[in-house]
Amino acid sequence: MTTVALERPSLAGRVWGGVLAVWGGFIGLLPHVLHHVGPLAGAALLAGATGRLLFAAIGFVAAIPFLRRLHRRFRTWKAPAIALAVFAAAFSLSSFVIGPAISGENAPAQPGIEDDGHAEHH
Repeated sequence: MTTVALERPSLAGRVWGGVLAVWGGFIGLLPHVLHHVGPLAGAALLAGATGRLLFAAIGFVAAIPFLRRLHRRFRTWKAPAIALAVFAAAFSLSSFVIGPAISGENAPAQPGIEDDGHAEHH
């Protein structure tokens, strides 16, 4: 039985891997950050289902090089499929659980108007 010795990546290779990891983190956070750009970008486009679909598509397109690299490394579509499932789960958790919890989507429909009990005494 022969063993294959794996070469340790060079310093340049490790630095490049770090740069790619930072870039991947940035690209992963970009859709979340972009939905904060406000009314100048058009609230109708970035809010609700349209915005979620838009940023899911952006995230998927940004992940294609990573998915292709996984396919080349493992020589099967199972690894990219698992990574895509994890991406979809994380995106869904962020969009449907964490985002509404942070933004308070269950808040009163009239933001900025505090209910001081005025209506109750009538």
